[in-house]
Amino acid sequence: MTAAAEVLGLKLTIFHASTDREIEATFKNAAGSIAGMVIGTDPLFTSRATALGAKSLEYKLPAIYQYRDFVAAGGTMSYGGDIKDSYYRAGVYAGRILNGQKPANLAVQLSTRLELLINLKTTKALGLEPPPVLVAGADEVIE
Repeated sequence: MTAAAEVLGLKLTIFHASTDREIEATFKNAAGSIAGMVIGTDPLFTSRATALGAKSLEYKLPAIYQYRDFVAAGGTMSYGGDIKDSYYRAGVYAGRILNGQKPANLAVQLSTRLELLINLKTTKALGLEPPPVLVAGADEVIE
């Protein structure tokens, strides 16, 4: 992300949070000083998808996430691997191992299906209007 920001000429500010108190402080500190947030896929954040979506609205900070749960909870948008596909692949791997294949002999696989979700209710509440081409290309739009 740092390299991409540099190429695009954007200023990147990195916040770290590992508790609910630090998450709240991050949103307070970020409000008014940044244009948007990218929320990582840490289990702490994933388990707080609803709260993070609400904080995004409360502090008027557009945010992009990796998983659909955040967008369903009120987050702005998500773009990432299809989590159902990832779980399916994990199940296939488990089955192969249980049938006697050695884990070391199994190739690493990545999710091949990416999905873009946009929450138009949230973008409107934040005073944003995503480009029509982005909305048209989304896998799911929440209105």
